[in-house]
Amino acid sequence: MPPVLALYEDVLSNGAELALPAAARMIFLVHGGARIGERALSDGEAWHGEAAATIIAGKSGATCWRYEFAAPPAPAAAGVRSREKLAASLDTLPAGELLLRGDSVAFPPGGCAYPHRHQGPGIRCLIEGGIRIDTADRSTSYGAGGAWYESGPEPVFAQAAERPSRFIRVMILPRALLGKSSLQLVDPADAAKPRAQQYQIFADAPIARPMG
Repeated sequence: MPPVLALYEDVLSNGAELALPAAARMIFLVHGGARIGERALSDGEAWHGEAAATIIAGKSGATCWRYEFAAPPAPAAAGVRSREKLAASLDTLPAGELLLRGDSVAFPPGGCAYPHRHQGPGIRCLIEGGIRIDTADRSTSYGAGGAWYESGPEPVFAQAAERPSRFIRVMILPRALLGKSSLQLVDPADAAKPRAQQYQIFADAPIARPMG
Protein backbone atom coordinates (compact mmCIF):
# COMPACT_ATOMS: atom_id res chain seq x y z
CA MET A 1 0.00 0.00 0.00
CA PRO A 2 1.18 3.58 -0.63
CA PRO A 3 2.47 5.49 2.40
CA VAL A 4 0.18 7.99 4.12
CA LEU A 5 0.59 11.71 4.74
CA ALA A 6 -1.48 12.88 7.71
CA LEU A 7 -2.24 16.13 9.51
CA TYR A 8 -3.06 16.16 13.22
CA GLU A 9 -4.03 18.99 15.54
CA ASP A 10 -2.46 18.65 18.99
CA VAL A 11 -3.70 20.79 21.88
CA LEU A 12 -1.32 20.61 24.86
CA SER A 13 -2.00 22.07 28.28
CA ASN A 14 0.83 23.95 30.00
CA GLY A 15 3.79 21.66 30.68
CA ALA A 16 2.26 18.69 28.82
CA GLU A 17 4.57 16.49 26.76
CA LEU A 18 3.85 14.54 23.56
CA ALA A 19 6.51 11.95 22.65
CA LEU A 20 6.59 11.15 18.93
CA PRO A 21 8.22 8.12 17.27
CA ALA A 22 10.75 8.57 14.48
CA ALA A 23 9.16 9.72 11.20
CA ALA A 24 9.49 12.52 8.67
CA ARG A 25 7.35 15.38 9.95
CA MET A 26 6.82 19.12 10.24
CA ILE A 27 5.21 20.70 13.30
CA PHE A 28 3.71 24.18 12.93
CA LEU A 29 2.89 26.09 16.11
CA VAL A 30 -0.52 27.69 15.62
CA HIS A 31 -0.68 29.32 19.06
CA GLY A 32 1.12 29.30 22.39
CA GLY A 33 4.66 28.22 23.10
CA ALA A 34 6.53 24.92 22.95
CA ARG A 35 9.96 23.36 22.90
CA ILE A 36 11.15 20.52 20.69
CA GLY A 37 14.67 19.46 21.61
CA GLU A 38 16.79 22.61 21.75
CA ARG A 39 14.32 24.61 19.64
CA ALA A 40 11.82 26.97 21.27
CA LEU A 41 8.76 27.76 19.14
CA SER A 42 6.24 30.59 19.30
CA ASP A 43 3.20 31.48 17.17
CA GLY A 44 3.77 30.94 13.45
CA GLU A 45 7.08 29.04 13.75
CA ALA A 46 7.79 25.48 12.65
CA TRP A 47 10.11 22.55 13.36
CA HIS A 48 10.95 19.57 11.14
CA GLY A 49 12.93 16.36 11.45
CA GLU A 50 12.91 12.58 11.09
CA ALA A 51 14.16 11.43 14.50
CA ALA A 52 11.98 10.71 17.52
CA ALA A 53 11.00 13.98 19.19
CA THR A 54 9.03 15.34 22.15
CA ILE A 55 6.82 18.43 22.12
CA ILE A 56 6.84 20.17 25.51
CA ALA A 57 4.23 22.89 25.90
CA GLY A 58 5.14 26.19 27.55
CA LYS A 59 3.39 27.91 30.43
CA SER A 60 0.49 29.05 28.22
CA GLY A 61 0.01 25.68 26.51
CA ALA A 62 0.27 25.07 22.77
CA THR A 63 -1.78 24.23 19.70
CA CYS A 64 0.19 22.52 16.92
CA TRP A 65 -0.48 21.25 13.43
CA ARG A 66 1.58 18.07 12.99
CA TYR A 67 2.18 16.91 9.41
CA GLU A 68 3.58 13.35 9.30
CA PHE A 69 4.74 11.10 6.48
CA ALA A 70 4.54 7.31 6.89
CA ALA A 71 4.45 7.62 10.68
CA PRO A 72 3.33 5.14 13.35
CA PRO A 73 0.59 6.39 15.70
CA ALA A 74 1.70 8.74 18.48
CA PRO A 75 0.99 7.38 21.96
CA ALA A 76 -1.66 9.02 24.15
CA ALA A 77 -0.31 11.55 26.65
CA ALA A 78 -1.69 13.31 29.73
CA GLY A 79 -2.78 16.86 29.07
CA VAL A 80 -2.79 16.36 25.28
CA ARG A 81 -5.80 16.22 22.94
CA SER A 82 -4.96 15.06 19.42
CA ARG A 83 -7.27 14.71 16.47
CA GLU A 84 -6.66 13.75 12.88
CA LYS A 85 -7.67 16.58 10.57
CA LEU A 86 -6.86 14.77 7.31
CA ALA A 87 -4.97 11.72 6.06
CA ALA A 88 -4.28 10.72 2.46
CA SER A 89 -2.79 7.67 0.80
CA LEU A 90 -0.09 8.94 -1.56
CA ASP A 91 -0.91 7.15 -4.81
CA THR A 92 1.01 9.84 -6.72
CA LEU A 93 4.19 9.67 -4.62
CA PRO A 94 7.16 10.50 -6.88
CA ALA A 95 9.64 7.78 -7.74
CA GLY A 96 13.20 7.87 -6.41
CA GLU A 97 14.65 10.03 -3.66
CA LEU A 98 12.26 12.28 -1.75
CA LEU A 99 12.05 15.75 -0.24
CA LEU A 100 9.70 17.09 2.44
CA ARG A 101 8.79 20.72 1.82
CA GLY A 102 6.77 22.74 4.30
CA ASP A 103 5.79 26.34 3.69
CA SER A 104 3.26 29.11 4.15
CA VAL A 105 1.37 30.48 1.13
CA ALA A 106 -0.27 33.88 1.58
CA PHE A 107 -2.73 35.67 -0.72
CA PRO A 108 -3.82 39.31 -0.69
CA PRO A 109 -7.59 39.96 -0.65
CA GLY A 110 -9.08 38.49 -3.83
CA GLY A 111 -5.78 36.97 -5.00
CA CYS A 112 -5.72 33.78 -7.04
CA ALA A 113 -3.40 31.01 -8.18
CA TYR A 114 -3.84 30.27 -11.87
CA PRO A 115 -4.51 26.64 -12.90
CA HIS A 116 -1.42 24.66 -11.96
CA ARG A 117 0.02 21.33 -10.89
CA HIS A 118 2.73 20.32 -8.42
CA GLN A 119 5.33 17.59 -8.79
CA GLY A 120 4.19 15.75 -5.70
CA PRO A 121 1.23 15.31 -3.34
CA GLY A 122 0.55 17.38 -0.24
CA ILE A 123 -1.84 18.55 2.48
CA ARG A 124 -2.80 22.19 3.02
CA CYS A 125 -4.55 23.78 6.02
CA LEU A 126 -5.91 27.31 6.04
CA ILE A 127 -4.76 29.37 9.00
CA GLU A 128 -6.52 32.65 8.14
CA GLY A 129 -9.03 34.06 5.67
CA GLY A 130 -10.93 31.95 3.17
CA ILE A 131 -10.14 30.14 -0.06
CA ARG A 132 -11.93 28.27 -2.85
CA ILE A 133 -10.17 25.32 -4.47
CA ASP A 134 -11.36 24.25 -7.94
CA THR A 135 -10.41 20.95 -9.58
CA ALA A 136 -11.78 19.23 -12.68
CA ASP A 137 -14.93 17.92 -10.99
CA ARG A 138 -15.50 20.01 -7.86
CA SER A 139 -15.26 23.41 -6.20
CA THR A 140 -14.78 23.56 -2.41
CA SER A 141 -14.55 26.55 -0.09
CA TYR A 142 -12.52 26.45 3.14
CA GLY A 143 -12.42 28.67 6.19
CA ALA A 144 -9.75 28.92 8.86
CA GLY A 145 -8.81 25.44 10.08
CA GLY A 146 -10.05 23.73 6.92
CA ALA A 147 -7.67 21.14 5.41
CA TRP A 148 -7.50 19.63 1.93
CA TYR A 149 -5.34 17.26 -0.10
CA GLU A 150 -3.88 17.88 -3.55
CA SER A 151 -2.54 14.91 -5.51
CA GLY A 152 0.01 16.95 -7.47
CA PRO A 153 -0.77 15.94 -11.07
CA GLU A 154 -4.42 17.08 -10.90
CA PRO A 155 -4.76 20.73 -12.03
CA VAL A 156 -5.96 23.16 -9.35
CA PHE A 157 -7.20 26.77 -9.36
CA ALA A 158 -7.28 28.71 -6.07
CA GLN A 159 -9.32 31.85 -5.37
CA ALA A 160 -8.81 33.68 -2.08
CA ALA A 161 -11.57 35.51 -0.24
CA GLU A 162 -11.77 39.31 -0.12
CA ARG A 163 -9.50 39.40 2.93
CA PRO A 164 -5.91 38.28 3.55
CA SER A 165 -5.73 34.48 3.38
CA ARG A 166 -2.94 32.03 4.15
CA PHE A 167 -2.43 28.29 4.35
CA ILE A 168 0.27 26.01 5.75
CA ARG A 169 1.38 23.27 3.35
CA VAL A 170 3.51 20.14 3.39
CA MET A 171 4.34 18.33 0.13
CA ILE A 172 6.39 15.24 -0.66
CA LEU A 173 8.45 16.03 -3.76
CA PRO A 174 11.29 14.61 -5.87
CA ARG A 175 14.60 15.40 -4.16
CA ALA A 176 15.84 17.01 -7.38
CA LEU A 177 13.55 19.96 -6.51
CA LEU A 178 15.59 20.91 -3.43
CA GLY A 179 15.60 24.72 -3.47
CA LYS A 180 13.45 24.82 -6.63
CA SER A 181 9.76 25.49 -7.27
CA SER A 182 7.44 22.52 -7.74
CA LEU A 183 4.82 24.62 -9.57
CA GLN A 184 3.85 23.81 -13.16
CA LEU A 185 1.33 26.17 -14.81
CA VAL A 186 -1.32 24.53 -16.99
CA ASP A 187 -1.27 27.45 -19.44
CA PRO A 188 2.31 28.69 -20.08
CA ALA A 189 0.88 32.13 -20.93
CA ASP A 190 -0.02 32.58 -17.24
CA ALA A 191 3.70 32.76 -16.43
CA ALA A 192 3.73 36.36 -17.70
CA LYS A 193 0.92 37.42 -15.33
CA PRO A 194 1.62 38.86 -11.85
CA ARG A 195 1.54 36.26 -9.10
CA ALA A 196 -0.32 37.20 -5.95
CA GLN A 197 1.14 34.55 -3.63
CA GLN A 198 3.87 35.14 -1.09
CA TYR A 199 5.81 32.20 0.31
CA GLN A 200 7.67 31.46 3.53
CA ILE A 201 9.70 28.23 3.56
CA PHE A 202 9.77 26.30 6.84
CA ALA A 203 11.30 23.01 5.66
CA ASP A 204 13.04 21.82 2.50
CA ALA A 205 14.63 18.60 3.69
CA PRO A 206 15.71 15.34 2.03
CA ILE A 207 13.91 12.42 3.70
CA ALA A 208 14.20 8.65 3.58
CA ARG A 209 11.85 6.73 1.35
CA PRO A 210 9.56 4.43 3.37
CA MET A 211 10.43 0.74 3.28
CA GLY A 212 8.05 -1.63 1.57
